[in-house]
Amino acid sequence: MVKKLVRFDWAMKKMLRHKAYFDILEGFLSELLGEEVLIKQILESEGNKEEEDDKFNRVDILVENHKGELVIIEVQNTQEYDYFHRMLFGASKAITEHIKETQAYANVKKIISITIAYFDLGQGKDYVYHGTTIFKGIHKGDILGLSDRQIEAYNKTRVHEIYPEFWVIKIGKFKNKINDKLDEWIYFLKNDEIKPTFSAKGLKEANEKLDAMKLPEKERKAYDAYLRHLMSIASRNHTIEIDSKDIIKKAQEDKEIEAVLGLHENDVPVEIIAKSLKISKESVFQIIDKGQ
Repeated sequence: MVKKLVRFDWAMKKMLRHKAYFDILEGFLSELLGEEVLIKQILESEGNKEEEDDKFNRVDILVENHKGELVIIEVQNTQEYDYFHRMLFGASKAITEHIKETQAYANVKKIISITIAYFDLGQGKDYVYHGTTIFKGIHKGDILGLSDRQIEAYNKTRVHEIYPEFWVIKIGKFKNKINDKLDEWIYFLKNDEIKPTFSAKGLKEANEKLDAMKLPEKERKAYDAYLRHLMSIASRNHTIEIDSKDIIKKAQEDKEIEAVLGLHENDVPVEIIAKSLKISKESVFQIIDKGQ
């Protein structure tokens, strides 16, 4: 039997900030970024704050890895249309907060921003997106690179390695089909469980340390309350969606009625009204009768 594990965002908030759990985060980051990642420390971030209005909707953690790069991992549970702007703000804020005014620009920290979205962020068919900054020639089509001296001085091989990069994982788009070890991680993020056959880095440790049944009673009650709150959010969003559809439908009906009556007042035949508005003649007659 596959055991149920605590949600990743709850673990980020309550557990993964402690050194004993770094191996879980290191495994996730290693599989996502395609390189061995070691965590140096967890830094202060917005997710450490306990504002009641936001803590259930969003959890974030700020990690410094062994290369001195800053990694923002954020879990977002509810829809925000300006979320792309928020990602940019978060990366920019991390840059400005981790450089002293007297330092050279070469000391700007590399930022990696990772969003785990439990809502449909933007439009796209995939479930993992990666964004970097490149400079492409408008005439030659070449990619602007670093000079040999810059490569040597900054230990970078390409320009985009200096700039923030962004990862977006759209949980709802993942269909539980496992193609690689990153998919094993995304399966866990979506289903809060790890199959015995999974071998991705960090999942063995997650399976051992994030067992929901092993939470102390106080933490267990808090976690159950958290799950109920997320269910309430989902239910509220579902209700808003239904209400919105009803409002749109009513607005369309009102426009249709207005159009039929306007055309009828101008002596347009019923057959032409029906054809123009793509409705039945019976519907046109009903609207005219009610409008008289």
